[in-house]
Amino acid sequence: MSAAPVLRSPLPAWPQYDDGERAGLTRALEQGQWWRMGGGEVDAFEDEFARYHGADHGLAVTNGTHALELALQVLGVGPGSEVIVPAFTFISSSQAAQRLGAVAVPVDIDPVTYNIDPVAAAAAVGPRTRAIMPVHIAGEVADMDALGKISADTGVPLLQDAAHAHGARWQGRRIGELDSVAAFSFQNGKLMTAGEGGAVLFPEAGLREEAFLRHSCGRPRTDRFYFHRTSGSNFRLNEFSAAVLRAQLVRLDGQIDTREKRWPLLSGLLAEIDGVVPQGRDTRCDRKPHYMAMFRIPGLVEQQRNELVDRLVAAGLPAFAAFRVIYRSDGFWETGAPDVSVDDLARRCPNAEAVAADGIWLHHRTLLGTEKQIHEIAEIIAWALTESRSGR
Repeated sequence: MSAAPVLRSPLPAWPQYDDGERAGLTRALEQGQWWRMGGGEVDAFEDEFARYHGADHGLAVTNGTHALELALQVLGVGPGSEVIVPAFTFISSSQAAQRLGAVAVPVDIDPVTYNIDPVAAAAAVGPRTRAIMPVHIAGEVADMDALGKISADTGVPLLQDAAHAHGARWQGRRIGELDSVAAFSFQNGKLMTAGEGGAVLFPEAGLREEAFLRHSCGRPRTDRFYFHRTSGSNFRLNEFSAAVLRAQLVRLDGQIDTREKRWPLLSGLLAEIDGVVPQGRDTRCDRKPHYMAMFRIPGLVEQQRNELVDRLVAAGLPAFAAFRVIYRSDGFWETGAPDVSVDDLARRCPNAEAVAADGIWLHHRTLLGTEKQIHEIAEIIAWALTESRSGR
């Protein structure tokens, strides 16, 4: 067995923090009110995050899954309705709809960008469809031109799952400028984080107001007599998390700039490795934050891919298997599943099946490393693939 190449210095750690987070936590602590109704950190973060993304209205919530669930609810999704989702995504995209009693309808993806296929989405629209959910995989913005036309032609609203897309742009337009509701996640691995957290951006004040009520147990901000105007739950973000997120937002642009510089180098090196195909890019996505560095190795079966991921992890890379297609998880079938079989869905979603079986991704902190480290990462991947193919 040949000696494994190694990283000669550690990759940048994640999450990243400095005195900005420390000052924010102290500020939240000393204001004396630690929930959003008495403090000012959540309000300030909502305004800053919305403005950064070109939106007029934002709402911070407890996590990204709740962000999707809340957004779907204010768009009218409920029992008996359907939500179109890509088959290749983290399962929160479908479970948010299913938790509301709706049916998640998986459709295929584009084999180059890994994003929802607009043709497949259009074909799935029916009389019970209440939302189409494009997921901006790895920060690669879905085809919002084609999806926007489908929405305009059918009257079905879009909900952008932007959990990977903080700071992304589509033809110069930020996520909040794409004329639809968008949901974000601040879970520990995301592009900005407070450990957990989420946000929803709205194009209309009325939607934001309804979402505010529903995220606070149906209770208006000024209520003193427990008059709950609608059904809801407690999805309120706390003041400490918001203070951390305000500091995280400050450094986001610089991190995106670094990742945008590193990805062309890494993707070029990966493309030189026999059998490796990096995730493609639609040039209309003119700013990609790179939540993941994704690539495929067509021809590998899932077990081989998993063994290769284990080898990369053992060599020190933050490597992961691609998402499982959502309908191949038991949780998908617990409630709100379509009345078809797994085999039927697999036949409809061949691209999603392929990417899920042979796809690999590296955490975005790899793209915050030096150019030298990018070369070392490519060397490790080439070595690991050679070892895997040799059966060693």
